[in-house]
Amino acid sequence: MIGLSRILAPVRGLGRERLSLLASVTGGHAVIHWFQQIFPIMIPAITDEFGLSGIQVGYVGAARQVGNTLTLPSGILADSFVRHRAIMLGSAIAFMGVAYLLIGIAPSFIWILPGAMFVGLGTATWHPPAMASLSSRFPDSRATALSIHGVGATFGDTLTPLAVGGLLVIFHWRGVLQIQIVVALVAALLVWRSLAHQFSDTGPKPSRAERFRDVKLLARNPVFVGVSSAQGLMNMSRNTVLLFLPLYIQRDLGFNAFELGLYIALLHGMGIVSQPILGILSDRFGRKEVLLPSYLILGGMYLLLSRAEPGWQLVVLVLAIGIFFYTLTNVTTAAVLDVAGTGIQASSMGMTSLFTQAISLPAPIFAGWLAGQAGYSATFVLAAFFMFLGAAVLLPLRLYKGTHRTARFSG
Repeated sequence: MIGLSRILAPVRGLGRERLSLLASVTGGHAVIHWFQQIFPIMIPAITDEFGLSGIQVGYVGAARQVGNTLTLPSGILADSFVRHRAIMLGSAIAFMGVAYLLIGIAPSFIWILPGAMFVGLGTATWHPPAMASLSSRFPDSRATALSIHGVGATFGDTLTPLAVGGLLVIFHWRGVLQIQIVVALVAALLVWRSLAHQFSDTGPKPSRAERFRDVKLLARNPVFVGVSSAQGLMNMSRNTVLLFLPLYIQRDLGFNAFELGLYIALLHGMGIVSQPILGILSDRFGRKEVLLPSYLILGGMYLLLSRAEPGWQLVVLVLAIGIFFYTLTNVTTAAVLDVAGTGIQASSMGMTSLFTQAISLPAPIFAGWLAGQAGYSATFVLAAFFMFLGAAVLLPLRLYKGTHRTARFSG
């Protein structure tokens, strides 16, 4: 009980208003990730329907990332129109419904690409206003709040593959996608209504000139550049695994859609436990103390993916990967927000995402080419390389050292 009391201590005394914000944004994040995780589960069915090659699958993944690059204008809008963040967050969910409607009615491969871009647009529209709002309201427990927000995502990541995998056993993939527009519009309305009152009192805002000055300073900050580069490499790694692990499981190992969903659920399920733990450890002991060993461990486990035997070995390995798979994004985000000014929290999220997406944009296409040359398992070696390179980028950075030490920042 003493240990549990200490774990829960960071979320005590937050007040009803802040807890309401945290709960609503976390719930909405679960919905966003419901839609995000439909994407990898559908990849094998879409590949079979249109006879896609490995590099064409890579183009679909790259199209999704193009939509993700719109986080910078999303962040600027979120900082400029704080009162309207509830509308932005609701719109993000609506974009996801439009995305799957487009994919569900696509007559050919080329029409899938706009749908994939809308999936990225939904992600880009959600994260800057959501994470900036939490960062501003929880300045002394930033990684903890972002990790709780991430737990919502992990619930979506875990439940979606099971549900959608089961639906694909019974229904055609097009029907499953087309009905998502109804789900999205209902969820968008609920999120907007629950958050409408949260942003009425925005307080003083910096001028446009001050915001522009702060953005320029941030863009030159070595911590921002370094962490964003490391996050970009991690995104390259994660996107490669998300794109080609489903094909490896169904094509090479011969599992059906529901069994694929089970493995993808396992990949994310451990984050329900690990995200708050790593977030609290990061706030307490420092960002690099969590990130550096995690990058190295995750890279090593990617190398083992194609060597694990189907059954308990693969299950255990996927569960172990799940401890870090999504969790580390919360810590890298906190490291960026540590050095961002109070008036550009959302813009900094947009800048980071644009930077990381620009770095990682070619990765799905290159991974698709590699899969065509050497098989799906070769993409896991590529993912491991990206993680090890990300660790090398993090090594010289001076990041936030935790609440039990004096905070030290580069620049």
